[in-house]
Amino acid sequence: MSETKDIREAVEAELAFDPLLDESDITVRNMNGDVALNGTVPSYPQYLEAAAAAQRVAGVKNVYNHLEVVLPPGQYVDDPRLTTLANNALTVNITVPGGVEAAAHDGNVRLTGAVRYGSQRIAAELAVAVLAGVRNIKDDIAIIGDADPEDISVLVQDALERYAVVADDSDVAVDCFANTVTLSGHVDTWAEHDAVVGAAWMADGVFEVIDELSITG
Repeated sequence: MSETKDIREAVEAELAFDPLLDESDITVRNMNGDVALNGTVPSYPQYLEAAAAAQRVAGVKNVYNHLEVVLPPGQYVDDPRLTTLANNALTVNITVPGGVEAAAHDGNVRLTGAVRYGSQRIAAELAVAVLAGVRNIKDDIAIIGDADPEDISVLVQDALERYAVVADDSDVAVDCFANTVTLSGHVDTWAEHDAVVGAAWMADGVFEVIDELSITG
C-alpha cells in the first residue's frame, strides 16, 4: 500500500473518529503529505475542527481546507441579528479589547478594530466562531505596537526555549524585520508547529507572522 493511500486513509479515519465532526460530505486528497479537504460541513466550528483533525495525523505536512460551510435548515441567522450576536460576544469576552467590532453579510463575519497582541486577535475570532449562523470569518483586525524588532526576536526565542513541546535541539530560527516575524527551520509535529507560531503571535508589537516551518514528522 502506498504512503499516499496510507495518509489519506488515516486522515479519513481521524475525521470519522472525531466526535465533533460530521465527515459524511468531506473528501480527502493527499499528495506527498499535502492534504486537501473538499466538500461541505454544517458549521464553522466543524470547518476548523476538520483541519485540526487532519493535522493530528502522522505524515501530514500541510492542510488545505477547501471546505464550505452549508448551514442546515433552521440554522440561518439574518445579517442584523448575526451582527448583534457577534458584537455581543466580543463585548463580553474579557480577552478582547474594546473597539473590536463585527459585521455580518450572508453568514460571513468581518472583524475590524485594533489590538496590541496577536493572541487578542485570535481570541476575537474564537469568540465569534462558535455562534450559530457563522459561515466564515474575515479577520481585518490591526495589531498596533512599537516594540523593537530585535527585542521581539529575543522574546520569541526565549519563549521557545521554555516550551516543553519544542525539542531542545530545535533548529527553528526567528527573524524579525519591521515588526514581521519570519519562522524557519524544522518541527516534528503540528503541535510543535502551533506552539512556535503561537509564541510569535504573543509577542508585543508583532504585526505579521510568516510561517516557513517544515514539518518532518
